[in-house]
Amino acid sequence: MSDKTTHFGYQEVPFTDKVKHVADVFHSVAGKYDLMNDLMSLGVHRLWKRYTLELCGVRPGQKVLDLAGGTGDLAAAFAPLVGPGGEVVLADINESMIKVGRERLVDKGIVGNVAYVQANAEELPFPDNHFDRVTIAFGLRNVTDKDRALRSIFRVLKPGGALLVLEFSKPTDNTIRQLYDKYSFHILPRLGKLITNDAESYRYLAESIRMHPDQDTLLGMLESAGYEKCEYFNLSTGIVALHRGYKF
Repeated sequence: MSDKTTHFGYQEVPFTDKVKHVADVFHSVAGKYDLMNDLMSLGVHRLWKRYTLELCGVRPGQKVLDLAGGTGDLAAAFAPLVGPGGEVVLADINESMIKVGRERLVDKGIVGNVAYVQANAEELPFPDNHFDRVTIAFGLRNVTDKDRALRSIFRVLKPGGALLVLEFSKPTDNTIRQLYDKYSFHILPRLGKLITNDAESYRYLAESIRMHPDQDTLLGMLESAGYEKCEYFNLSTGIVALHRGYKF
């Protein structure tokens, strides 16, 4: 087991070291994470998240887990949907991201039905059959053992509950793919250097997207983990994909 390796961007690193490497990236970018998201996607990430919210179908009184919840975009939207009788848990493996997320939600006056938990998606510290919905937006590609994480999420979902994974994926159009590659590897690191003084973290983010399973591979991973009625929706010609699977 000690010789097992995994990818960190395009690098091969010891399996047990990836969590630390990913943590270092997000400690570095946490303070400017929202600004960089707007710059990187020209604001379109907000539309991708809005679509995710629509497909969640969250109702008052439900319990929602937003994994890799970062600075709290989805958690802030879920809180009024579940209402005072519901619960939203913003969970992230990175303490710096949780801190920023909590400050943002408190500044918006969102208190009372949101909890904050530092957690590893591979070993979720929640009871079985606990959540009606689990979302993970732009976080699954950073998880070391994705299959284990999908099984861990399955365990904490209630029967009838659903997982929604919003993640960068593989563009379906060749011209778009070529332009996207040029943007990711030439412009994105420069933006990172300019805004956060950290080009390397954004180079890693571009590489991690390329190493993430494509749409159909991730669909198969969901099915192998036990999810049913699995499907995905390509957004922005597949630059991003939204996967959804249910536990029955």
